[in-house]
Amino acid sequence: MKTTRNFLPANFVVNTWEALAPYFTDLLERDLNSVSDLEHLLRDRSELEAVLEEDFAWRYIGQRSDTENDEKKARYDDFVENIQPQLAPQADALNRKIYESKFFTDLPDDPYFIYKRGLKSEIEIFRAENIPLFTELAKLKTEFNQIAGRQTIEHDGETLTMQQANNLLKDTDPVLREKIYRAMTDRRAEDYTALDDLLDQLIAKRNEVALNAGYQNFRDYQFAAMQRFDYTPQDCTDFYASVRDAIVPVLRQVHQKRAQQMGVEKLKPWDMAVDPLGREALKPFSTSRELIDRTANCFDALKPAFGDVIRMMDKMGHFDLDSRTGKGPGGFMYPLHECGVPFVFMNSVGSQRDLETIVHEGGHAIHAVLTHELPLTQFKDPPSEVAELASMSMEMISMPFWDRFYDSAEDLERAQQAKLEDAILTLPWVVMVDQFQNWLYVHPDHTAQQRATRWEEILADFDTGMIDHTGFEAAQARRWQSQLHIYTVPFYYIEYAFAQLGAMAIWRNFCTDPATALQGYEEFMKLGYTRTIPAIYETAGAAFRFDKDYIGELAEFVGQDLN
Repeated sequence: MKTTRNFLPANFVVNTWEALAPYFTDLLERDLNSVSDLEHLLRDRSELEAVLEEDFAWRYIGQRSDTENDEKKARYDDFVENIQPQLAPQADALNRKIYESKFFTDLPDDPYFIYKRGLKSEIEIFRAENIPLFTELAKLKTEFNQIAGRQTIEHDGETLTMQQANNLLKDTDPVLREKIYRAMTDRRAEDYTALDDLLDQLIAKRNEVALNAGYQNFRDYQFAAMQRFDYTPQDCTDFYASVRDAIVPVLRQVHQKRAQQMGVEKLKPWDMAVDPLGREALKPFSTSRELIDRTANCFDALKPAFGDVIRMMDKMGHFDLDSRTGKGPGGFMYPLHECGVPFVFMNSVGSQRDLETIVHEGGHAIHAVLTHELPLTQFKDPPSEVAELASMSMEMISMPFWDRFYDSAEDLERAQQAKLEDAILTLPWVVMVDQFQNWLYVHPDHTAQQRATRWEEILADFDTGMIDHTGFEAAQARRWQSQLHIYTVPFYYIEYAFAQLGAMAIWRNFCTDPATALQGYEEFMKLGYTRTIPAIYETAGAAFRFDKDYIGELAEFVGQDLN
């Protein structure tokens, strides 16, 4: 699947800026005498960007996989400090050359409309004085991965990562669950100050970036940088209220049912992951080998080509799945635009949540493969509202085939029930995080205490009144610190809620007409980012809507399915 190079030598490897510079000079000095010349320039630039992005991808994956490895950190830092700062002005110069060409407006809207709109936005927000700030921000973000990667607890003579410890919160023994929860909370408390200080630095530098670019705050800057043309900050604010009004009552019912099943008046924080009927935790796989094989078999049932994507990634060693000490937190799929075979990173411990994560990232991977033949890298990089639609829809439409993970019909039903509940319960957490980020950057001069107070206010607004956090108030006030997006990819989060609604709609279609729903799912992914977000959602068989009525309608359908 690897793309054949037509501009760069086949054996070219990214090592220094000096080796890269002549290729940028070539692009910048070209004569453009026709639309064909301009399109040729765009293709060659796209090839150069694919090589650069893939080289950076491996450096990023390396430092995330082993946050204490000095050599891997040095390779990542070298790109951030010595190559990226040189790329930014060259990219801006190329943007301006393309935009100012008399043939720019002659590029046909199909497929260039989105590209042209985005290029204009990039030019408008670029400021040379922000380049060193971006370098500093990139280095600060690695500090979060290092802090999180070092967080472990001791249990029964073993050192457990937070992911491994979290898995014990599914144990049927309430004494053990409380012990583990307290140990995790105590360990996280050791980093409260460090993580507060780190976020202070990030907010200050991000705010400086925004002011340099002529924006009042980083929230507004980031909307422009993320090219959010299809909705506004006010739409997000309205969405918070819609989720609160439509979903919190459903969430309260779920919590009340859990408390009733567990025979308690109020739930404790360590009661939220265990099976409420006292059954042993679901175990869909034991090893990463099983996880990969069962995922491929599951995807085969949807479409054999989907399973082949997983097997191709496996053959190339493009999985890093197991949780271990020193490994960065979270999970992601990284597209590799030149070789065409993406990479998946996660922290699996054998849980049902890991099953959901692998099919989520697998959805991303299929999306990346289906866009690989598009002519420009920009076409292959859909916004996260679209990217997450691919992954979150896969979580739902793969559910009928989770029997590849479970031999027992009862376990299969439990897993599907957990996913359907999660589809509803995800929405409040996502909007709480996004609402919190909005406040952080609209009020950049706040103190750590004010930040904690604001988070507690948001929690209270979405509280069901069914969970007793007495004695853990400090942990609640810093609960947001475990959300890596706040540190590493600011404002990349509300998209999960938009995509969850889209996934619910696709699931509703799939329950009625699987073949048509699957066709729409595949067709929207093939579009990459050559259409607007609403148009892509329409192709998928969903609507890009987030009003209370639509949320309630989809939640009702999922609730009926759950019942």
